[in-house]
Amino acid sequence: MKRYLAFDFGAESGRAIVGTLHQGRLTLEEIHRFPNVTVRLDQGLYWDALRLFHDIQHALRIAGRERNLHIDGIGIDTWGVDFAFIGEDGSLLENPRVYRDSRNDGSVEKICAVAGKEFIFRNSGVQFMQINSLNQLFVDRQLGSPALAAAKRLLFMPDLFNYWLTGVQRAEVTIASTSQFYNPVEKRWANELLAKLGLPHDILPEIIQPGQKLGPLLPWLAKETNLAYATVYASAGHDTASAVAAVPAKEGDDWCYVSSGTWSLMGVEIDTPIVSDEAMAMNLTNEIGYGGKVRLLKNIMGLWLVQECRRAWVAEGHIYSYDELTAMAEQAQPHTALIDVDAFLHPGDMPQKIRHWCKQHNQTAPESPGQMVRVILESLAERYRQVLVSLEAITKRNIRVIHIVGGGSQNKLLNRLVAQATRRTVIAGPVEGTAIGNVLVQALGSGEVSNLDAARRIVRDSFPVELFS
Repeated sequence: MKRYLAFDFGAESGRAIVGTLHQGRLTLEEIHRFPNVTVRLDQGLYWDALRLFHDIQHALRIAGRERNLHIDGIGIDTWGVDFAFIGEDGSLLENPRVYRDSRNDGSVEKICAVAGKEFIFRNSGVQFMQINSLNQLFVDRQLGSPALAAAKRLLFMPDLFNYWLTGVQRAEVTIASTSQFYNPVEKRWANELLAKLGLPHDILPEIIQPGQKLGPLLPWLAKETNLAYATVYASAGHDTASAVAAVPAKEGDDWCYVSSGTWSLMGVEIDTPIVSDEAMAMNLTNEIGYGGKVRLLKNIMGLWLVQECRRAWVAEGHIYSYDELTAMAEQAQPHTALIDVDAFLHPGDMPQKIRHWCKQHNQTAPESPGQMVRVILESLAERYRQVLVSLEAITKRNIRVIHIVGGGSQNKLLNRLVAQATRRTVIAGPVEGTAIGNVLVQALGSGEVSNLDAARRIVRDSFPVELFS
């Protein structure tokens, strides 16, 4: 029996989950949950990275000192694209920027004007979005960022936390592949692309594979937490890569996945990246998964729209749970409006933004919370249908099953709407897909699990799913 500690960071919260693997079954126990909130300053929008690492330390103390658990492995996954700059002395030069920072507005057009859209896609295979690391780095250079000028190293968010745990600076490939300056065809940094945009490549660390051992905890941290024997693994650092590793699919190519949460990432697993003109026109992305698999997918805005609406209603004094909002949406009139879910990137008064969009596009603007959530969920289901058509066209596959994993898989109304819109079987679950994948990638790295198919068999044997058709 082995225990692995998975840290799973989302845009709203972080969790520390202990996964125990015994006789082909995996059980999970959450030992610490904490908020992940953005901090707005006059200069922009930031993540509170030091506070997040404080919560990592707290969870390690719970595991090692309060619970006296024998932890065999530690792994971290986070959202994609965001990064930190590390100085010559190894210190954090500034808190990492949030990808939703409005300073990135218009950056896609700017980088395409300099490097050319085709050249960028051929060298990165990544969907064009202003949130991408490439855009953020370009904006840093344009604005004369002192942190960039002083940077010795760039570390993506899971790599930053791994560095603070072990002292090892590496770039795990699944998170690196979200950047738009990793070349998935040649499996290296896209140095030519960076050079064309006048961006440095010498600050980029060595790329490593998911499951690779990084080492033990730093001595002071090992002593403080009583976890000197634990090995830190570079898990699949991108949360979607971890979630996809936990998709309970059997061998075959008749399925796709939706990693459903703040974002919805919908895609298929393929063996070789597709960087064709057709893929570029569809604005698909080629990200790396466990075992060298390519996650050909589309980023969709996801349940962040509901989260932002709920935040606005709470500010007005109306405190609804997500279950209550879904129940109200169940009772709301269907098919009153369809919105472009990807048109809503920035935070702030989301109900008003959606109403304004509907009025601009000659649609009935939703007024009640139930109607608002109904419109969002129906629009998400329709977006999934559109992406499904694109994935089938470019891969020449007949996709019969949609696996929805992650926290969004709990929304039964959305699952039914997806099944209705796509006319496909939806298999929802496991809910803790990202944490499960994080644990299993550690187990793969330790040699306890033999391969990805064996890992997915463990998922099927350990966690219930629900079918919608």
